[in-house]
Amino acid sequence: MSVTKLPKIAKIAAALMMSALVLCLAACSTPGGDKEKPAPDDAGIEALIAEQPKNAEEATDLYNRLMQKENDILSSDKSLWEKVFAGANKDSSMIGDGSNYGDFLLATVEGAKDTFSADEFNVLKTGAEKIKKIEDKLAALKKEFPDCASTPGAGESVDAASAGMTGDAGKSTKFPSFKGKDLDGNDVSSDELFSKSKVTVMNFWFTSCKPCVEELGELEALNKKLAEKGGQVVGVNSFTLDGNQGEISDAKDVLSKKGVTYKNVWFNTDGDAGKLVSGLFSFPTTYVIDSNGNVVGDPIVGAITSAAQREALDRLIDQAIANSAK
Repeated sequence: MSVTKLPKIAKIAAALMMSALVLCLAACSTPGGDKEKPAPDDAGIEALIAEQPKNAEEATDLYNRLMQKENDILSSDKSLWEKVFAGANKDSSMIGDGSNYGDFLLATVEGAKDTFSADEFNVLKTGAEKIKKIEDKLAALKKEFPDCASTPGAGESVDAASAGMTGDAGKSTKFPSFKGKDLDGNDVSSDELFSKSKVTVMNFWFTSCKPCVEELGELEALNKKLAEKGGQVVGVNSFTLDGNQGEISDAKDVLSKKGVTYKNVWFNTDGDAGKLVSGLFSFPTTYVIDSNGNVVGDPIVGAITSAAQREALDRLIDQAIANSAK
């Protein structure tokens, strides 16, 4: 598959299918081989849905076990789900408007119905319906115990494998240079983007990535705080690379609904920066970059919603600002 197709097809195939595979802060590797796991039984799911936690700790544990059930559903018929997302209709309902993730999956499966046998379609539809029930329970848990979804292991990233360009907090690696545009069509370049800011928090996401969209509000708040320190947040939606106008429109719609005002940019996939994005299989992933264009420390893999994630990010931000002052 060519690099230019990765952000649209390979990403959604790999990333959405692995949406519940994050039960740790760092990126987890793809499950070994192509073995498919047994599908979770209905009784087990129903038993979890019936549980009524008495406190936040119990709610968090239940939340994580339900997320694992989603993972098991997707992993049990991995090859079928890969086909679903590879042929996904870009006009399917997007995540981020408060709708149930199961509804998104049902719509996606329905859109690809003609590519499956009757038995395959029933397997996928049944799986999506199970996820819909799980998501209803997750929503109820978050309503009663808001912090249960903001702890490590609560589905904070869409994960398949870790990204490169890592290092200690005091070390740095040059972020690949690029020339591109923001989503309004204005020219941007990495040199100008980074040099005018003491720190740039660059967040890589895509439109139908549930945890990516859920953290946009947090990133907007962070952008306002960084502005007071001479810093900024910049978003890169992988679907918009190469200037795909339909995907840019979709991304702008999601950003508008989430109240995001910080700059989002795109660049071509045939450059070094584009190749870096094509090599990312963990979404969202966030890099911290100083004014010299150097990546500081390790990328943050997963949404910036937990205290541990925020503490790690804050340390890198402080280091980038210190580097920029030299």
